[in-house]
Amino acid sequence: MKTIHINSTKINDTFNFLTQTLGGDYSKNLREHILKIDSEMAYGSIRGMQLNGGISFLQFDLTFNEDVQLIFKLPIKKYLNFAYCSEGKLAHRFNENDKRVELETFQTGILTNITQEQNIIYFEKDTLVTASFINVDVSLDSNNGNYIINHQLKEQFVNNYNNDVIIVGSHNLKIAERIKQLQAVRQEGVVRTLLIEGLVNVILALEIEQHKLDLEHKENPTGNLTRDEMSKVKDLSEFINNFPETNLTVIELAQKIGLSPSKIQEGFKLMHNTTVNDYIRDVRVTKSEELIKTTDMNISEILYTLGFSSRSYFSKIFKAKYNCSPNQYKIQNRLAVSA
Repeated sequence: MKTIHINSTKINDTFNFLTQTLGGDYSKNLREHILKIDSEMAYGSIRGMQLNGGISFLQFDLTFNEDVQLIFKLPIKKYLNFAYCSEGKLAHRFNENDKRVELETFQTGILTNITQEQNIIYFEKDTLVTASFINVDVSLDSNNGNYIINHQLKEQFVNNYNNDVIIVGSHNLKIAERIKQLQAVRQEGVVRTLLIEGLVNVILALEIEQHKLDLEHKENPTGNLTRDEMSKVKDLSEFINNFPETNLTVIELAQKIGLSPSKIQEGFKLMHNTTVNDYIRDVRVTKSEELIKTTDMNISEILYTLGFSSRSYFSKIFKAKYNCSPNQYKIQNRLAVSA
């Protein structure tokens, strides 16, 4: 097994060391660090960013060609780490004598070093792993009114424990969706930095929310859906986004992925906090707004393209979301472009 020691908490030092160790093409865009790797050891990428508020973000999208353990050295009681695995699986322990704790696909994890400085993360060879780590400095002084969230997290996850903490949470599809949005950011410069920072903060909020929900539902923290069933719900969400014009019923969609309608509804409630039909409707309205802005299609053509059967119904739900009719929106968009 290959062992890689990462002894610095500074993101610049971390990426310089990873570049030297793993090879690859390293670049930096404002505060974002990107390492693209295609070597004998691994294939994929590592991204990271130092955010405001004592928060940093690190994402692995890698396939190692051999078993690897990354050993991160973190000062005790200083940092709180939120982990999320959106593809593959990870294993963690604080030292070689501890039992490995696995983080499966779509699962959250919270790590705090109370007595030991090590976090050992295991990657299995020939397995694509997409995993995100959000590191929060909980040692920052909150007396001047800043870093209130950091202080509250310290109170909850550091001061209340005498031993090292690893909390494996429930499967969460909402975070997977945000990770996908994070990977899809195409803008450059300041806009890109702001979008990434905003999404990372949303992911952090969802991780904290998931822990709160797990505490409230200790008897059945993962719900009634298995990991494979949740993966199918995620695939169905992507299908709806790619083909919003689909007029398949919930029963037909359930048959398409081999789940019961009730399982699908439960999955959409977990992932999107809405029903399947409401999700399809929202996707269609969002796509219609994109088509109005980016094409010369008239409203009737957009209705047909997206599978709407009623113009009055479309106008109603469009106005509910954008506070104007589709025609008014189209006129306003033309005026903005010509100005």
